[in-house]
Amino acid sequence: MKYFRIKQFSLLMLLLLVPATLIAGGDNGQVDAWFAALNGYLGTVIFFDVMPGEGTMPMIVAWLIVGAVFLTLRMGFVNLRLMRHAWHVIRGRYSKKDDSGEVSHFQALTTALSATVGLGNIAGVAIAISIGGPGATFWMIIAGLLGMTSKFTEVTLAQMYREVRSDGHVMGGAMEYLSRGIGGGIGQGLAALFAILTIGASLGGGNAFQVSQALGAVQQQVGFFADNNWAFGVIMAFAVGVVIIGGIKRIAHTAEKIVPVMVFIYLLAALWIILYNFPLLPEALILIVKSAFSMEAGIGGLIGALVQGFQRAAFSSEAGIGSAAIAHSAAKTPYPVRQGIVALYEPFIDTVVICTMTALVIIITGVYDANGEFATLIANKEGAALTAAAFGKVISWFPTVLSICVVLFAYSTMISWSYYGERCWTYLFGENYSMVYRILFVVFIVVGSVTSAAGILDFSDLLLLSMAFPNFIGLYLLSGKVKIALTEYLDKLKSGELDREMGR
Repeated sequence: MKYFRIKQFSLLMLLLLVPATLIAGGDNGQVDAWFAALNGYLGTVIFFDVMPGEGTMPMIVAWLIVGAVFLTLRMGFVNLRLMRHAWHVIRGRYSKKDDSGEVSHFQALTTALSATVGLGNIAGVAIAISIGGPGATFWMIIAGLLGMTSKFTEVTLAQMYREVRSDGHVMGGAMEYLSRGIGGGIGQGLAALFAILTIGASLGGGNAFQVSQALGAVQQQVGFFADNNWAFGVIMAFAVGVVIIGGIKRIAHTAEKIVPVMVFIYLLAALWIILYNFPLLPEALILIVKSAFSMEAGIGGLIGALVQGFQRAAFSSEAGIGSAAIAHSAAKTPYPVRQGIVALYEPFIDTVVICTMTALVIIITGVYDANGEFATLIANKEGAALTAAAFGKVISWFPTVLSICVVLFAYSTMISWSYYGERCWTYLFGENYSMVYRILFVVFIVVGSVTSAAGILDFSDLLLLSMAFPNFIGLYLLSGKVKIALTEYLDKLKSGELDREMGR
């Protein structure tokens, strides 16, 4: 088996060198032009304006807002009530070795977090504030809190309808609860649509966007990569390829080691900058709230901040998108609701905590000013480089450390999204063709290294947000089953039955 994987990986890297060589010697503008054309076609539908009068509200953002509010009300604010119980589950208080599944509660959470705690927190936040102003931060937090319920619902459904195959691998996610939960031609069609969009999003937001933003930060510190973008792509492709051939268990083991370390380093630096500028903190918080409801630029300005906040939160936490449900479906648990409760922490950590910390650093340092010294980075939507500049204003040497963090964030996101895309590819074409997807995935890493950040950001937004269309249809139609399962679980928790099951 080990020899077989070495042969697979050798073939993969050999095939990778062909497009890498062509890209290195070709016209990168052709790649940008291709993405621009695709963005134009998809954007007409996904970002169709549904806001009457002044202001612009893309249909997909409205779809996410309405859905998250509906689920939060229907589930009785589960996002706020069960955080304490979720912590006990994550710590293993309700875990048994013989529970069905492939990974632990904590491994499933860190695998999902490794996909969401990424450059959306570093680059996406900077882009949101530079476009929507400081007020986008407020709406980002609101979106994160509401998204906790969306995440709970989709993860619970993923556990309910997962399939444990004869080889022990788990097939779960929106494609399963759409096809089997809704059923019929409609369910099958929605599942196929979700799988196709997820594959596209894995190559865009979960891959090319990550390497593009990581390169933007790294080339500020390593001049070689500024002139040899493709070389950075090949190095990242090699590092990702080593892990993704091992499947979900190797991905989970890698994620549970990388995610806590990189989050700790990043938050420690952000906290230092905030404390260093503590006298400016009250002013920054007031600015965030005032800007969120400011009418200085008319209703359009307010809607703009709201849209940017919700759009970046969706890109960051992926709540309502359905992607993380694929990772959580592999968790070992006898109760689907239990893993849904664990998933509550994902948007909270990712958006409410990490994104807010990033936003405060950017606002306090003032780098988001479109007319300031970093106007070029803002215009090119190089969010990671802009955040690095914000950190560098206080900690001169930290951009170098942040570059390492950015690469780790991008790396962990890519290996998790490779699993999401591979599961959907397998759903459509079968297990025998999974290596085709893995080769395609590593090739796109090189493509992302030579594509402009602005073009790949738009492409990533389009495909990732599109996943919410079929996914939320399933969440609406199947939310009643989740509500019943939640009620039954809470009754057992209150009666002490769950603790008795554990021998307490």
